[in-house]
Amino acid sequence: LFFPPRMQQQKLLVTTLVMFLLILMAVNTEASKKEKQDKKLRKSDCGEWQWSACVPNIGDCGLGTREGTRTGVECKQTIKTQKCKIPCNWKKQFGGDCKYQFQAWGECDADTGLKTRTGNLKRALHSASCQETVSVSKPCGKLTRAKAQAHRNKKKRERERKGSCID
Repeated sequence: LFFPPRMQQQKLLVTTLVMFLLILMAVNTEASKKEKQDKKLRKSDCGEWQWSACVPNIGDCGLGTREGTRTGVECKQTIKTQKCKIPCNWKKQFGGDCKYQFQAWGECDADTGLKTRTGNLKRALHSASCQETVSVSKPCGKLTRAKAQAHRNKKKRERERKGSCID
């Protein structure tokens, strides 16, 4: 195939231009990779975030905030605050960030007048340090709920019986 000289020049110019663009893209990609590696090195200088316990805004449960800190010379941010929540049905005495699954209450200890139960750690909020198992005690009641309910029902039936006998 024979192309006129003018077409050959255009073809050469287009080929040169395409080669130049390919080289430019390769250089730009290498620069971008180097920049990303530099950012990773700077970030690796930063320590892990250490979080304080959640502090509720009002009362001892509900919405609140926690503060995080980290170390590092090249870190842009070393302190930050984050919203958090302490569920109101969790046992506060074990830390508001720890949720436990409790067993049934044990028998009443006649010597101490207390009954106890243990709980196993079910869930910890935001990398909190929680005990694996905990124990709770409370005074023994004279009647348990089931017995108290049965006692009330019995009294109610007695009252109804007395009311129906009156003529």
